[in-house]
Amino acid sequence: MVEKNLPSYSQSQVNILATNTVLRNTYLLLSLTLLFSAAMAGISMLLNVAPLNPLLTLVGYFALLIVTVKSRNSGWGILATFAFTGFLGFTLGPILNAFTHTFSNGSALIMQALGGTGVIFVCLSGYALATQKNFSYLGNFLVVGMVVAFLAGIANLFFHIPALQIAVSSAFMVLSSGFILYRTSEIIHGGETNYIMATIDLYVALYNLFLSLLQLLAFFSGNRD
Repeated sequence: MVEKNLPSYSQSQVNILATNTVLRNTYLLLSLTLLFSAAMAGISMLLNVAPLNPLLTLVGYFALLIVTVKSRNSGWGILATFAFTGFLGFTLGPILNAFTHTFSNGSALIMQALGGTGVIFVCLSGYALATQKNFSYLGNFLVVGMVVAFLAGIANLFFHIPALQIAVSSAFMVLSSGFILYRTSEIIHGGETNYIMATIDLYVALYNLFLSLLQLLAFFSGNRD
């Protein structure tokens, strides 16, 4: 009987292959959802869609998020991911229209925020990948911080305090940056093995980072029409 020379892999090699697969699938799906989200934002801008009620936006956000989480281990999870990111992109359109109509340099501010978001993401992801550092210790701090910033943002919808708006935007910017480091580290070290959930987390971090950076740039620009 002839023995076949079958390749043998150590457990560490298997883990590395699995991690690389999750990373590849995550960045591929993230790229596609960002493009789809941008397209939906463009459509809502062209249609001049009125801003959605904040409560309705939150209901849609959490409903689609729950569906995505429930279906994350099936093919339906990919469709749910596109529905979730497409919805957020569509709600972004009226916000971008408001900036272009309110600020004389609104289009430039949007491009600056977009470019800044891209640079921050590439730098933070690259740092996590290059150093292989474990940022899992940030998890609890980031969750608590996001909850506090979210509640402060809700409060500011009613009080409209400029200083509070700056504080909330700055907090979301820092926390979103931390989430990019944390989630990338989780993928590298095997803490996150589902690329759909990794994509959702990174997308939300980028979404919040972009909006926070845009609001800060607009506030300090002061070029209102």
